[in-house]
Amino acid sequence: MRHLIHAEWTKFRTVRGWVIGMLVAVPLTVLIGLLGPAGSQVSCSGPNGQACELHTPPTGPGGTAVNDSFYFVHRTLTGDGSITARVGGLAGAEPWAKAGVILKQSTEAGSPYVSVLRTGGHGVRLQHDFTEDVAGPSGVSWVRLTRTGNTVAGEVSPDGERWSRLGSVELGGAVEAGMFVTSPEHVEVSRSFGSMDASGGPTIATATFDDVRLTGDWSAQWRGANIGGLEGMDTGFVEDDGRFTVRGTGDIAPIVPSPGARGKTVEDALVGVFAGLIAVLVVATMFVTAEHRRGLIRTSLTASPRRGRLLAAKSIVVGGVSFVVGVVSAVLAIPLVGALEEAKGMFVYPVSTWTEIRVVLGTGALFAVAAVLAVAVGSLLRRGAGTVTAVIVGIVLPYLLTVASVLPPGPTEWLTRLTPAAAFAVQQTTPEYPQVAASYVPAYGYFPLSPVGGFAVLCAYAVVAAGFAAYVLRRRDV
Repeated sequence: MRHLIHAEWTKFRTVRGWVIGMLVAVPLTVLIGLLGPAGSQVSCSGPNGQACELHTPPTGPGGTAVNDSFYFVHRTLTGDGSITARVGGLAGAEPWAKAGVILKQSTEAGSPYVSVLRTGGHGVRLQHDFTEDVAGPSGVSWVRLTRTGNTVAGEVSPDGERWSRLGSVELGGAVEAGMFVTSPEHVEVSRSFGSMDASGGPTIATATFDDVRLTGDWSAQWRGANIGGLEGMDTGFVEDDGRFTVRGTGDIAPIVPSPGARGKTVEDALVGVFAGLIAVLVVATMFVTAEHRRGLIRTSLTASPRRGRLLAAKSIVVGGVSFVVGVVSAVLAIPLVGALEEAKGMFVYPVSTWTEIRVVLGTGALFAVAAVLAVAVGSLLRRGAGTVTAVIVGIVLPYLLTVASVLPPGPTEWLTRLTPAAAFAVQQTTPEYPQVAASYVPAYGYFPLSPVGGFAVLCAYAVVAAGFAAYVLRRRDV
């Protein structure tokens, strides 16, 4: 088998057109990725038309880009202690408007926190550090946070007497603690052929807090603050005989890709992968169909009578080359496109090093398995034009239809579940958050299958096609 692979590798590298085709895939991927930010510019203006600064969002404890803006009525908790309050309803507020009690490491945006809160439409929740969310029981109005040592317990009650524990979080040191209200922007998303547009604006929610009880080591007096720099809004608080009325705006949640957002993901830098993949598919197809067209397949089969081994050797060679091409394309595109996006006033959603490595290797694996699929289909059809059309229609076209928002959500989801285009999920870097309302569609980097699940769909197509091609090749008179 080793000698057969070497022979196929020799065939590949001695045909200049195939080598050039593979090399072309790299600049295609990078250049198309650069086109998007090159034609864009993000700017903003103040209320009187003056220029204003574009801020990069803060990052939470896990390195995720976050919104952290709310109105905070707070005091300092220096040791152990608790805060209890009955929270009035948020009638008519946004579904994810929030009002409750919170312990926050500091008033700096992005600092760790733990909160128990009521929402406008999703019941009672225990939330902490932006990404963590636990749903509570229905029919409760009282909320409580209790810190013992470095452990903060969140509890809820229907009457202020019988308490249910939602969970606990580690948060030590002196903290700012108190009551908060926040209300996210109201966004309406409209779809049209090939695009999605968002419109809306800031909202304000009002909540009341009474039966406020404090125990433990508290200092200072109640004071109010707009966390996150939201000034100029009609926010604030009023205290009347122990009853607090608080008005707030903003959000405490991860930032996710959505219509109108200026943030860019790692996979946005890889938007040109489809073009590079087309080049790879063309070369992989020609690698097998050229021998059929010229009649050289007979010579190859004479040298290797075990026909399945010949097909396997071709797949290994073209799959290995395609993997390298995919990895190099991703390694170059991600930093180059990211740098241009930042220069244009956009921010890039941060990801872990492991996630970026997974995306790079996943792109290489996508190229490799797609090339193996092209070899199998080419062996079956024995015609270059027909094979290239088939694999592009099966892999690339469904992806383009979904990311371009040409189709409604239902067909889009099925295309990215059932076709080989599901493998583009290997590039997804941003998770879906149940506590964040957003357009979780492939156009914004979200796929219905996990990265592993989506890639497995492409692998299944390649395995079935390769098996069928080997079977047909053994029985066919070439």
